Amino acid sequence: MAGQNRVARRRGFLAVLLVGALGLSGCTGGAVDPLAALDPVDTAFGDELSGQLQAVLDEAVALSGSSGGVAGAWAPWSGEWTGATGVADFGEEPARVTVDSEFRMGTLTTEVTCTVLLRLVDEGQVGLDDEVDAIVDWVPGLDGITLGQLCAHTSGIADYYPGLRPHFVANPERVWPPNELLSSGLAMPRTGEPGEHWAYSRTGLLLLSMALERSTGRSWNDLAEQYVFGPLGLEHTFLPSPTDTGLDGGLGAYSAALAADGTADCAVVRDDSSQSSSIGGAAAGAVSSLEDTRRLSEAFATGALLDEGTTRTQWTTIPPGGDAPAWQGWGLGGAEYGPMRGLAGESTGVLTAAFTDPKSGLTVVVALNNSTSGGDFARETAFALASLASKSAAAPEHEQPAIELPWSYEQATTRMHELAKCPKPDAAAAPATEAEPAPAG
Repeated sequence: MAGQNRVARRRGFLAVLLVGALGLSGCTGGAVDPLAALDPVDTAFGDELSGQLQAVLDEAVALSGSSGGVAGAWAPWSGEWTGATGVADFGEEPARVTVDSEFRMGTLTTEVTCTVLLRLVDEGQVGLDDEVDAIVDWVPGLDGITLGQLCAHTSGIADYYPGLRPHFVANPERVWPPNELLSSGLAMPRTGEPGEHWAYSRTGLLLLSMALERSTGRSWNDLAEQYVFGPLGLEHTFLPSPTDTGLDGGLGAYSAALAADGTADCAVVRDDSSQSSSIGGAAAGAVSSLEDTRRLSEAFATGALLDEGTTRTQWTTIPPGGDAPAWQGWGLGGAEYGPMRGLAGESTGVLTAAFTDPKSGLTVVVALNNSTSGGDFARETAFALASLASKSAAAPEHEQPAIELPWSYEQATTRMHELAKCPKPDAAAAPATEAEPAPAG
């Protein structure tokens, strides 16, 4: 009932904001469809491909130690698949997971926050080069940092999450004041001078949301509703109140306890299902659904909500450095992996990933409810789904695009096994080949 009431309230608010949404560039009324020009095929994939995709999800749930998960793959020239496996939690008589189950979207929340920034840039309310210390003037030590650098992860501000992860896992219901998380990140050694190089930082994204709220005098949910949720018709995506720790009927959240040396203690699984959104806030605290996340991913990758020039700026990428291959780059709020754009990451108890190829429209989404194996595990699961779906045959009157992914199905599933920290006992076998999908798990 609570979930139904929430949707009803959001629909009413959407109607209030519809006039503002109609002013969106390229929008002539109703929800924006980022892939409308591709004339997507409205049919399911064939049984063989659907079975292979389902096997990847089943294997991901087993390898990650999750109780359940949801995933989807959409190929506009061919068809689509959505799948669910397992149960919502490890409690007594848990509900089965369905493709409509809501989940904590973790770091995918970043896509919303950075899209709000870019929409405000398009409107001339703020600029990417605006300095943060002129807006968040009560926080010292922000000299030379710009709004754009916060989304590009080049601010030099350290990420608060790794150091506080044990506290989040052990006490997920605690409400963390934003200034406390911000102070924790700012107290750590800087990763570099502003604009010098890339280093992922939830702290920077939290600071960005504070700056946008201060600049506009409006809340994150208010801004997200007008600039992202309303235009895309997202009715199941929102940032819960920090004190609203439950998720009615949605995926739970779990993580192995951490040993003294920081490694995973697979014998002890923490139940983080009831948690405060303040752990991630505007960087990783929102809730969504499979269909909403698909539409968000497509809009984020294609720039459907932005002016053309802003989209170009967003996806003028920089290398993440280190030993990352040349086909990886970071834009404003998201990453490019070959032709696919999006994000994958870990938040307390959950792993999520969503990627879209803006040219072909190929899109994949996955959500798992055990965070122990880390964000790279979610990314490789999404890569495996993308590899399978990219080869789907074209439907009549459609042409199969040539999609050159810089990874193979075998490479992605092998990496899934390598990254799995606490797999279920029956999931430790070698990964299946593409021709022989793994059994349901």
